[in-house]
Amino acid sequence: MKMKALIAALSGAILLSAATLAPAADTTKPDTTKPVTTTVKDTAGETAARTKGVASRGTSEVASATHMDKSAYTAEREKAEADLKAAKKACDPLKGNEQDKCKAEAKYNEQVAKADLEVKFKGTPDAAYDAAVKKAKAKHDWDKEKCEDQKGAEQTACKKQAKADETKTIADAKAARSANKQVASAQPKAPK
Repeated sequence: MKMKALIAALSGAILLSAATLAPAADTTKPDTTKPVTTTVKDTAGETAARTKGVASRGTSEVASATHMDKSAYTAEREKAEADLKAAKKACDPLKGNEQDKCKAEAKYNEQVAKADLEVKFKGTPDAAYDAAVKKAKAKHDWDKEKCEDQKGAEQTACKKQAKADETKTIADAKAARSANKQVASAQPKAPK
């Protein structure tokens, strides 16, 4: 167990050092009025999330390079809600389970957009974890709707697989959050 924690901490430290060098290559002038944080990504967690079809953007993101201001956050949140309404309206001509799947997909896309927005706005490991959980639950709901096309044992197996995928994605997010917190706590504090 200690070896896994050590490996996670070391890989996080390596990723953190690479992430701190990446902004140096950026040619745009940074905003010096806001504190700048770095992005640390857990590639194993992202790979697992990507293979399960969950949008991995922000799954194990610790903090974005720049935080959003409240007005930009509100505008993007309202845009996500407007996109949901438009997508649901596009589902109206469909009938039966096709309409249900269409609406579930629209809801999933909204939840992903809002979760990514929260990570961008808050920029904390806990926000990244919460976003990953919301995405996993939304993906699970969408997958359950897709399973409705099947009958009997196939439908049951499909729903069990959807639940297993959700559980694994949440576990991966929890592990990534723990690793990110360990890396953050292992960082030396700058002297005053």
